[in-house]
Amino acid sequence: MQSYQTVAKEASAEFIEQRSRFIGFVKPVTTEQEALDFINDKRREYWDATHNVYAYVLRDGQLKRYSDDGEPHGTAGVPTLDVIVKSGVTDVVVVVTRYFGGILLGTGGLVRAYTKGARMALEAGTIVTMESCAIGELLCDYNQYGRLSGLIPSCGGVIDDTVFTDSVRIRYHIKEEAFGAFQKQLADITCGSVTTDVTDTGFFAKKQS
Repeated sequence: MQSYQTVAKEASAEFIEQRSRFIGFVKPVTTEQEALDFINDKRREYWDATHNVYAYVLRDGQLKRYSDDGEPHGTAGVPTLDVIVKSGVTDVVVVVTRYFGGILLGTGGLVRAYTKGARMALEAGTIVTMESCAIGELLCDYNQYGRLSGLIPSCGGVIDDTVFTDSVRIRYHIKEEAFGAFQKQLADITCGSVTTDVTDTGFFAKKQS
């Protein structure tokens, strides 16, 4: 997989529907344990809520899980999961908390409310595209640092860390298909005095144009 979509950050959003208070929570996760920890955290934090409905989707094992948490079957967990799936996101967990306001919403009303809660949560978390990138590192002199710190972003890379000691160590990530061209430009601009290699690969949020 060269790319996938998830949310950029943990976030929440809430609304009132027929006096019931709904709060949608979202968080990017990479393992089932992270998803379960988030769900349990919300259950503890909102222990007095009527329901803490959840759903999560993971790339690892292609897992999809949900719970109605006491709401009528198919009215809460499934709509929450459907929003995640139809939005095309993965590695994400959503919890929709409800405080009952005294007015029954009916089957259709519950589906619409939990759908809205999940959608609002995803919007608050900001959907981003994650791309497979090469992670690299290079070591340069101080007099080369200025040019190289500009070369990396000009080639489509992102500087992740810079360590200043006797020399300058730059850690960065760049799309895998762009690494070869960057490596060549680096050699050209430094007359071969600075080299770089791929130390690892990972997924990073796609740069906004």
